[in-house]
Amino acid sequence: MQIVDETLAGAGFRMPGEFEKHMGCIMIWPVRPGSWTNCGREAKETFLEIIRAVSESEKVYVLAGDEHIEELRMRLADIPNTQALNIETDDAWARDVGPTFVKDDRGNIVGIDWKFNAWGGDFDGLYAHYDMDDKAAGLICKALKTECYDAHPFVCEGGSIHSDGEGTLMVTETCLLSKGRNPDLSKEKIEEKLKETLGIHKVLWLPRGIVGDETNEHVDNICAFVKPGEVVLAWCDDENDPQYKASNETYEYLRSVTDAKGRKLTIHKMPIPGKPVCITKKELDAMSFEEGEDIREEGERLAASYVNFYISNKGVILPQFGDENDEKAVELIKQLFPDRTVYPIYARSVIVGGGNIHCITQQIPQ
Repeated sequence: MQIVDETLAGAGFRMPGEFEKHMGCIMIWPVRPGSWTNCGREAKETFLEIIRAVSESEKVYVLAGDEHIEELRMRLADIPNTQALNIETDDAWARDVGPTFVKDDRGNIVGIDWKFNAWGGDFDGLYAHYDMDDKAAGLICKALKTECYDAHPFVCEGGSIHSDGEGTLMVTETCLLSKGRNPDLSKEKIEEKLKETLGIHKVLWLPRGIVGDETNEHVDNICAFVKPGEVVLAWCDDENDPQYKASNETYEYLRSVTDAKGRKLTIHKMPIPGKPVCITKKELDAMSFEEGEDIREEGERLAASYVNFYISNKGVILPQFGDENDEKAVELIKQLFPDRTVYPIYARSVIVGGGNIHCITQQIPQ
């Protein structure tokens, strides 16, 4: 199957909802010194917890380069339904550097290889060297023997787009219209590219994301489809918190629109952690930043959100922060996904890297 002269949408492909059936999940072993404390020592244990939870109902493919592949194989040896792939990357954000998968009605799968520029390139990117990350999607498709669609030079990340599987896509204006991504394209041209590549009929442009999200406020931190016509929104009741205004703006926008099928959206409010999650001096001292890399500061607020969960075939893997709202998040997810097991996982070591469980996973549709 070779797609050259027509768009993916024209060939009958669409981006499924994340709640649809998966063939597997992609993750990357965390080792980058500037993202993970002690070169990933703490993060690896959390990643393994997540891998175990996901692997109970779908296969997990985990990437590592030459230096770490044997360690990874050893750590995966006692976890069924997993496979190590020897692919080098610059960091472990599989959602953003891995392919975005689309499928057609005949069951054909295509991985989209977007241009990746570390969330902003020379303008406001988070690290200067990202060549291996940019090549990862194509190499993953090759390893999985999956057709690959080269979307370069269009810059996009998997965490910046969220589909309902029925023609509706959610994005944030702060991210997709940022000057570090596709500054030469108008909002209309960006929307056109998303529609023709993802089989989308309507794009919902959320005004804001999570305050302090260094990806220019990816949509996967603020809002997610739990089924067609239903979303969960990161929420803040504290008027003195900067997230209060951002969440309210997004809520009012969502109330005012319909999806591609003409439905008004049902909006479930998910509280953010009651106490801001901030990086500590001890964590900073356990990191090592390279030249051109964004350097964190002590006390910096991290973009902690319970919306950053991963839906597996039979579960929902949900971040926890040791916060008063942890249990509220668990209860809401249990209500929204009554047929799935909820896996609450303490994810401090992941949020310190800048993202969370959804950011480090990428589903492969069935």
